[in-house]
Amino acid sequence: MHETSFFLQAIIYLSAAVIFVPLAARLGLGSVLGYLIAGIGIGPAGLGLIGQGQDLLHFAEFGVVMMLFVIGLELELPLLWKLKNWLIGLGGLQVVFTTLILFGVFYSIFGNWKEGLAIGMILSMSSTAIVLQTLNEKGLMKTQSGQGAFSVLLFQDMAVIPMLAIFPLLATYPVLVEAEKGALDSFPAWLKTVFVLLAIGSIVFLGRFALNPLFHLLAKTRLREVFTAASLLLVLLIAQLMTVVGLSPALGTFLAGVVLATSEFRHELESDLEPFKGLLLGLFFISVGASLSIEIIQKEPLQIFSLVTLILFVKILVLLVLSKIFSFSLDQSLFFALSLSQVGEFAFVLFTFSLQNGILSENIVALLVASTAISMGLTPLLLLLYEKVILPRISLVKSSLGTAPEIIEEQHPVIIAGFGKYGNMLGRFLRVNQIPMTIIDDDSERMEVLSKFGFKVYFGDPSRHQLLESAGAHKAKLIVASMDTFEKQKEVIETAKKHFPKIPILARAGDREEAYTLKDLGADFVFRETRESAVEMGKLVLRQMGKRANQAEQMAFDFLTHDEEGFEELFQHRADRKTYISLAKQRNAELERLILSETPEADKDNHGWD
Repeated sequence: MHETSFFLQAIIYLSAAVIFVPLAARLGLGSVLGYLIAGIGIGPAGLGLIGQGQDLLHFAEFGVVMMLFVIGLELELPLLWKLKNWLIGLGGLQVVFTTLILFGVFYSIFGNWKEGLAIGMILSMSSTAIVLQTLNEKGLMKTQSGQGAFSVLLFQDMAVIPMLAIFPLLATYPVLVEAEKGALDSFPAWLKTVFVLLAIGSIVFLGRFALNPLFHLLAKTRLREVFTAASLLLVLLIAQLMTVVGLSPALGTFLAGVVLATSEFRHELESDLEPFKGLLLGLFFISVGASLSIEIIQKEPLQIFSLVTLILFVKILVLLVLSKIFSFSLDQSLFFALSLSQVGEFAFVLFTFSLQNGILSENIVALLVASTAISMGLTPLLLLLYEKVILPRISLVKSSLGTAPEIIEEQHPVIIAGFGKYGNMLGRFLRVNQIPMTIIDDDSERMEVLSKFGFKVYFGDPSRHQLLESAGAHKAKLIVASMDTFEKQKEVIETAKKHFPKIPILARAGDREEAYTLKDLGADFVFRETRESAVEMGKLVLRQMGKRANQAEQMAFDFLTHDEEGFEELFQHRADRKTYISLAKQRNAELERLILSETPEADKDNHGWD
């Protein structure tokens, strides 16, 4: 019966995830909100298929532990040094200012400074899972707002360490949830401190000197499952060690990840742990949704609404002020503030910790848990509102606050919008062939680097028609759209086609589907960035397999010609997937017959190309 119950619960959880998460992602709400909705749907607030989910929440918190370990693996010292000003300045000020303001508010409400301080610290956190996933999905990780958000989240993760040390000193109520007795509780305080330092030192020592040789031995076995088991064992051992000495498991695994960030096995560890991290985080969010008390929302709707509004208002205000201090552009500032406005997933861990240590009452925790879950659920909606409503209406404001159109002092027949990897290669080719061009890019750091190589790059958002106008788009012979992200590519093409319809647009696309979309938006010529390079590699493969150079060249030419013709034909039928797939199969068969019809005997005496 117990086994049946376990499997039934597993089926319910996984079914909810499979149904709700793709729907949420399809609607642009993000997977985290999908997991929360799934938890609400199968929990007491919905169909009642599962209980409050507290037991699972305790287990699924290990997903947060794994997430912090993987984050630590990404934190190489050069990156930390590069972000030091934002990490300490932007991140530190955000945590301090948000904590102080919320402390003042809740101290005035409850009249207890310990409760006010605990609540302020907990609510100052933002959701690493939601924000990083959103930045990656939208390709904004390398933007000003993306780097700023990453710095703030990183500082918040590190700020958890002193918070967990301070929390036991803020006890106010009798302990309502009996915490598990630690193995070191019977020792004096000074000796416990020694054990804590030894535990942290052992993690650093093992990470630097012992784990690499061990992973080398495991790698020699060529058994992937053994390496995966070792990765899981490492995280579990560190988490257990931290628990024994009375520290947060998340702290230990985060520290271990930082130590292993320079290891040659870093990427292998990431890839092995990623599925477990994703699944456990998904379970964590489902259990959060299931544990959401619908009764307290129905009972205290005004209090919940007021709390959520207060949290969002304070955090957005602080983030906007800080982004202004750190010279963010208006659009980047707004995205930065809205993306970090929610309360983070680690707050659920801190709420449990607060109950265990008698810091907050059950009623206050219930209100704050509901407010936290709602703030997380509102984040995708706020970002959707920003993209669809706010961003299109701030172009005039951007022109007055940011780079003014008239600073572009020259006008050339070619305008390159975006000077990342693709645009840079194109620009170098055009420059050596004496083709004059006006280059616009929205990455200030890249602009500084390129100036050292002799490129004149103008800073600004190429999707603003005022900026294209000042760059001479009305006189240009063509516009090249080579932005780093697909979203920005679409914006540039839409703007250029709307305001300069007679100017040919050349656009970079990542794959065939992106190419169809850009062509549909009005791009005159679309270039898939991997197409030619993949065929070039294919020619070398053919040579290595015994084909002559002229044969390989002819096969590549036939393939590219056929692919180009097929692209135009398939583009006309892209909306009808059944016809599209049938036609694609026919064209592939035609290409295979064409290649096979090339008789190698005709070229067997032609050694010129070899």
